[in-house]
Amino acid sequence: MILESYINGQWQAGEEKSTRNMYDAITGDIIGLTSTEGLDIASALQYGRDHGKVLRDMTFQQRGNMIKKLALYLNKRKKAFYDISYKTGATRADSWVDIEGGFGNLFANASLRKLFPDQSYAVEGDPIDLSRGGRFMAHHILVPRKGVAVHINAFNFPVWGMLEKCAVNWMAGMPAVVLPAPQTAFLTEAVVREIINSGILPEGSLQLLSGLTTSILDTVNSQDVVTFTGSAHTGRKLKAHPRLLEESVPFTMEADSLNSSVLGPDAVPGTPEFDIFVKEVRKEMTSKAGQKCTAIRRILVPENLMEDVQIALGKQLSKTVIGDPLLRETRMGALINNDQRETTKSQISKIAQTAQMVYGNLDEVEILGDRAQKGAFMSPILMREDQPFKNTAAHEVECFGPVSTLMPYKNLDEAIELAHMGKGSLVSSVVTGDDAFAKAYTINAASSHGRILTLNRDSAPQSTGHGSPLPLLVHGGPGRAGGGEEMGGLRGIKHYMQRCAVQGSPTSLTEITGIYQPNGAYKKAENHPFSYHYEDIKPGMSLETHKRTLTDNDIQNFANLTWDHFYAHTDITSLDGSIFKKRTAHGYFIISAAAGLFVYPNKGPVSANYGLEDIRFLRPLYHNDTIYVRLTCKEKRERDVTGREHPSGIVKWYVEVFDAEPVDYENGKTDEEATALVAVATILTMVEKKQTVFPEITEGYIKSALSKLSEDSKPQWGTMTPQHMVEHLEMSYRIASGEIQDFEVATPDEYLEKVAATLWNYDKMPQNHKMPLMKDGELEDLKHEDLETAKQQLLEARNEYLDFYKKNPKATTMNAVFGPLSKYEWTLLERKHLSHHFEQFNISAQAEIF
Repeated sequence: MILESYINGQWQAGEEKSTRNMYDAITGDIIGLTSTEGLDIASALQYGRDHGKVLRDMTFQQRGNMIKKLALYLNKRKKAFYDISYKTGATRADSWVDIEGGFGNLFANASLRKLFPDQSYAVEGDPIDLSRGGRFMAHHILVPRKGVAVHINAFNFPVWGMLEKCAVNWMAGMPAVVLPAPQTAFLTEAVVREIINSGILPEGSLQLLSGLTTSILDTVNSQDVVTFTGSAHTGRKLKAHPRLLEESVPFTMEADSLNSSVLGPDAVPGTPEFDIFVKEVRKEMTSKAGQKCTAIRRILVPENLMEDVQIALGKQLSKTVIGDPLLRETRMGALINNDQRETTKSQISKIAQTAQMVYGNLDEVEILGDRAQKGAFMSPILMREDQPFKNTAAHEVECFGPVSTLMPYKNLDEAIELAHMGKGSLVSSVVTGDDAFAKAYTINAASSHGRILTLNRDSAPQSTGHGSPLPLLVHGGPGRAGGGEEMGGLRGIKHYMQRCAVQGSPTSLTEITGIYQPNGAYKKAENHPFSYHYEDIKPGMSLETHKRTLTDNDIQNFANLTWDHFYAHTDITSLDGSIFKKRTAHGYFIISAAAGLFVYPNKGPVSANYGLEDIRFLRPLYHNDTIYVRLTCKEKRERDVTGREHPSGIVKWYVEVFDAEPVDYENGKTDEEATALVAVATILTMVEKKQTVFPEITEGYIKSALSKLSEDSKPQWGTMTPQHMVEHLEMSYRIASGEIQDFEVATPDEYLEKVAATLWNYDKMPQNHKMPLMKDGELEDLKHEDLETAKQQLLEARNEYLDFYKKNPKATTMNAVFGPLSKYEWTLLERKHLSHHFEQFNISAQAEIF
């Protein structure tokens, strides 16, 4: 069977020529074929470009939430992917890195949405003043490229390798076309099929080509981005493709990497660092059967510790059970296929021309499991090169399997030189308890590495390990490693965006960037800015406050309150020779006084002070100086809400403190000639969002809705009759007022807080959710003789509930799902619960709110 591709909005198989076999790495059986012959690849790229507008137009918040939703969706279906992953030769632990590591990458990149504004493009860096008066300036913006990201991936991580790239390009607003390696394309295809089935991504955001093709780069254009993971030989050929050169297409390569790990001279046998080093090398040799681009290929050890390390490593490797990954005892699986095993053996023979094999056997390996006897298994191989400066094969030949070479160094300089002899690596590590050694190695070796891990007894318990790239860190390396960078948090996202310098007036750039620029025009707020909900606040919205005179007593009282008795505030006899002319107001008193001028005293959408940034005191203020403040919305940022709080965002306010009657003491200038601006700061407030999902529940609204409900009303979901629904609501009021409390809370304690917190959001209740106190699989017995009586009893129960909390405002009563609830939380539940059931019978929209 030919593995299908997903292009141009449909699943389709290539033709039965130019096919390649896919093998079960454990049994050696053929499990399918790959082919892209006959597929219109050029149209697939154009399809992605044409359909990419939906993704480009989404805001960063929408993209991030979409990716998070996809991660949750895939995580619920991970078992099926594990079952397939075993056929790649991966153990359970190997598969975890690939599958759940890939999903983790989605989660991590989705969280970056909080670092971006709620718009489809980003603003980078600080504003640049291009004129003396600040009326002509520049800023840099980043916009999504209008092409597709073409990802050509390696066989060793069929899930992670795809998702670590796609998560980044999706966050940037760019669709992807993925070309997985044929050897493990069956696992990539299974994940892509689930992604497409989910309907979470906009159509065209992800396309898959299941098989090799030589034409995928023939029609790329300047708006596209190409990434490649694989051999340096293939990467160089792709990088030189005429179309890439003609169109100046960005190309990122992650290639062969002869990564090194260095044991510090202090890490002698018996130290925790020695044990950490041996364990880390053993893990990197056997994880994924050594088929990792980040695996340790060169083991750099002080020459006096070579025998100790060789013996310790041999003992550790001898404990590695090799065989069928489905068996619990197995610790190392198979290489991807027999061809890869033979290639690895051939590479070992090149190193063996000068180095000796000190552990393992190329022809013999003990395999656990009857069905695994024909699989692509091999023993871990430890080589030893005693003259690494003379014999360079170990620095030049990569064995993409469970192979590593031990080599000595005399001193720090030699260790650094040996690390550089790899001619560029993805990662190096140094295991030492000597931070001075770690510093010297890191600084001097960094130019040849994309990442360096320093390990000791303190960091090891929490360390993710030598071979673990992390989503928020750069993954790539110079020279032999390809010269590219993947992931890296914001850095990775920016790779798929076009940077553009924008020039203009502060007012124009405020409008373009969505961030207020100093000296831009103010937008006078009709009401106090703190009285607006998050959605109604706009950059540039501004308020000028009334004035306040700073008195001598204010300054001294602030000094006594804070214990800040700096001489300029308290000892006016010591001002000679200083920059101060009179008793000087504390900088933080100025900011506090400014807050007193602009803070809105009434309860409103601003729920909390979230922080303070970028304070600058431009010149001193003295006693009897008078100030006023200009408060201007600078920027808005989304935030994730957890716990018991309403949905909200962060608003950054630009605070300008002015001297109402400025005096330039240095130059004798007064009034409008002097500098009036004395301090600036950015304050952050947490501002609640509008609640527009549910109507406010009043007696009039309930009566209006119930008037539309008759015995003949039919539910849009569920099996309740109209009277059952009304009696159910009556029961909920009697629970809220404490009349009914003889039940247990059904939600487990460990989930209770999280469940209770959902009352505070603005999401509707799920349909067909069963309340724990209701009968299972059948309707409750009706209590009242007819629907009209039930309606009246519902209203009476509500009045009793309101009266209970009027008399007992601090009371809490139990709910079977949410646990103990306060008066306010019962109000939140009432709003959701009644809206849910009124919508169930389609009477909510017809009701009048009064």
